[in-house]
Amino acid sequence: MENVLFEKQGHVSIITINRPKALNALATEVLQDLEKVVNQVAEDKDTYVAVITGAGEKSFVAGADIVEMKDKSVEEAAEYSAYGNKIFRQIEQLHCPVIAAVNGFALGGGCELAMCCDIRIASENAVFGQPEVGLGITPGFGGTQRLARLVPTGIAKEMIYTARNIKADKALEIGLVNKVVAKEELMPAVMKLANTIAKNAPIAVAQSKKSINDGLQMNIDDGVANEVKNFADCFATEDQTYGMECFVNRVKDKEFKNK
Repeated sequence: MENVLFEKQGHVSIITINRPKALNALATEVLQDLEKVVNQVAEDKDTYVAVITGAGEKSFVAGADIVEMKDKSVEEAAEYSAYGNKIFRQIEQLHCPVIAAVNGFALGGGCELAMCCDIRIASENAVFGQPEVGLGITPGFGGTQRLARLVPTGIAKEMIYTARNIKADKALEIGLVNKVVAKEELMPAVMKLANTIAKNAPIAVAQSKKSINDGLQMNIDDGVANEVKNFADCFATEDQTYGMECFVNRVKDKEFKNK
């Protein structure tokens, strides 16, 4: 697929939005290719961590394709928004952690794509924003929902209402990103983190992700009950037996089997 590249390094799958001349804007054909790759990762239980980034020097994803979007009817706009949200939810609900390697502009749909990932690492030149109200629309791929869950509500409202962009250091300050690194260090830092996660028991990581994501939609009592179930389910795995035996026997170099 031209618009979305896919490669595998060990247990880490790397997804690259590949439309650099258009700053990786999310035209419908790009979303369609992204959906295919996300489905591929979802079916690959040998992927323990996924990474999403953008091709080129300037942009992660600069947003939706405004040229394509500008003449849509109300019905077509609803279909477009629903389709983007569907794909981003699929990313959010993947069995494995997803890291956004934000290497430049992450505006509109690009900011929304980064936010549906579990962890966001940004290069120093990264820029985040939800500029939609300046175009006469609202964020349409989950921006009004995820931004207010990731940063203080007042900050989220200010970003959306003003349509102002923020730089990487400000994104770090408000908690929108986990870490900011030099441009040339971005992918090495992301891959180091991905491989650190991938060394742990994949089923336990997946169950932890499920507990966190599900729990955010529950009251605390239901969330704790859900955690109890996911915790207990790990005791049906070979990895739990192996991991605890390694701990008891002081074995440091572990290799989990995802079983």
